[in-house]
Amino acid sequence: MPEPVLFCWSGGKDSCLALHELRREPLREVAALLTTVTEMYDRISMHGVRRELLERQAAALGLPLEIVTIPPKCANADYEARIEAALLKWKERGVSLVAFGDIFLEDLRTYREENLARAGMQVVFPLWKRPTRELAAEFISLGFRAVTVCVDPRVLDDSFVGREINEKFLAELPLGVDPCGENGEFHSFVYDGPGFAKRVEFRLGEKVLRDGFYFRDLVPGEAARKT
Repeated sequence: MPEPVLFCWSGGKDSCLALHELRREPLREVAALLTTVTEMYDRISMHGVRRELLERQAAALGLPLEIVTIPPKCANADYEARIEAALLKWKERGVSLVAFGDIFLEDLRTYREENLARAGMQVVFPLWKRPTRELAAEFISLGFRAVTVCVDPRVLDDSFVGREINEKFLAELPLGVDPCGENGEFHSFVYDGPGFAKRVEFRLGEKVLRDGFYFRDLVPGEAARKT
């Protein structure tokens, strides 16, 4: 029987590519997606994507969604307590493995491993140490579709937010910006690709500067009609 895995899900391209890798492993099975949503805003934390689109995304992927709500500017201790409560719930259901889409940040990996160890769980990183330029190219070649929803204006012009992630996008990234945004340069929302039963429909909304980052709102659209 495949080992169940809880996937810590952001809705972005690294998460999606890591999920794709996990789903190709016959000895593991993704039990659910776990995502933090910020109270008041009702959006994916840091990415700023509406909860409704997150729910449609999980449904299109055919996976249960476990949402952990956190307050704005959540204190680290509060964040860790809420996450641990969710993890322990899944541990009681027989899940002892948790996956992340991180690629090369050693301090983040150590932080996650220590937190999961306290809950008596183990961690897996399907994309760990793979070259990010190759990962970005693979994401596109596999047929995934994603749009940027947040950029750091210290390294990227605000014109990069709301753009489709494709070859042109990668070619125009400034020198020093990681192709996968692994240093937090940009965040994304995946709306179609392998594993999706249907495309998640949306339209581009308002662009805003908030908490030092540019965000592009994605407004849920009507589901495409079957032909």
